[in-house]
Amino acid sequence: METKEYSNGEVTIVWQPKLCIHSTICWHGLPEIFKPKEKPWIDPDNATTEAIIEQVSKCPSGALSTYINNKAT
Repeated sequence: METKEYSNGEVTIVWQPKLCIHSTICWHGLPEIFKPKEKPWIDPDNATTEAIIEQVSKCPSGALSTYINNKAT
């Protein structure tokens, strides 16, 4: 299944377009990140990692998910 990933360095947002039901919850809840009229439509640099994780967890279809990036030590 096709996926696209967008990272702010700390967290990566994974989008699976075929699962998306276009509920608009993502961009209504965090419009500084999710901009459906722009390309790319996800810009994770404009919000905190915590805000991104919280908003993505509200995706009803599961098309959006996140994972924490490994940090080099």
